[in-house]
Amino acid sequence: MMEYDGDLHIPRHYLVAPPAIDRTVGQYMAEAGRVVLSVSETQKFGHVTYFFNGNRSGALPGEAQEEITSDVLPFDQAPAMKAPEITDRVVSALGERRFDHIRLNLPNGDMVGHTGNWDAVVTAIEVVDACVGRIDAAVREAGGVLLITADHGNADEMFLKDKKSGGYARGPDGAFLPSTAHSLNPVPFVVVDTQGEWTLVGEGRGEPAGGIAQIGATLLDLSGIDVPGDYLPTLVLRR
Repeated sequence: MMEYDGDLHIPRHYLVAPPAIDRTVGQYMAEAGRVVLSVSETQKFGHVTYFFNGNRSGALPGEAQEEITSDVLPFDQAPAMKAPEITDRVVSALGERRFDHIRLNLPNGDMVGHTGNWDAVVTAIEVVDACVGRIDAAVREAGGVLLITADHGNADEMFLKDKKSGGYARGPDGAFLPSTAHSLNPVPFVVVDTQGEWTLVGEGRGEPAGGIAQIGATLLDLSGIDVPGDYLPTLVLRR
């Protein structure tokens, strides 16, 4: 139906042209002269680089792209994946004080979650918790702002729901059936503002801040870059 590889042009013949994506957050950061680090392991490297930059191959001006090679193993056999190594690089980069924006992905909850292996997922989440703690401490030391979110859940719901009973589905042996798909639960958006300069929209009124499509404007706002008028509004306000 569509060209799914714009670099290799695969397939050569298709019915629907891929969308041309421009005016991305990365493009505006590059034009404003911001220095950016995009880092993850192979499994999610394209998500923080190619996809984030509007299906564009190669780094934007001012952007350093660093890929940490993923293990060639089933995810439940190495549930830590490369989260510690990604975290090492981010903590080191924060200490360098030369990046305006650091973008990373810890893929454990998603990739290990797909295996349906309860014990492996517990280990994966414990590793992510420890890594986020290290990143949080480094951001506080650097006096920056930390944003934590995801585009969907997975490890948050490890068993299949039974639509009829409202409980969990069981197999012939009576055991709960594992869920290996993305969940439909709401996804948190966490802002750690170490300088106390920003507040979430709707904070203190019990209102949801907004949606994932507003994170682009939020990143530009936090980076001191004017938000285009046709972007959805920011999720933060300066105090």
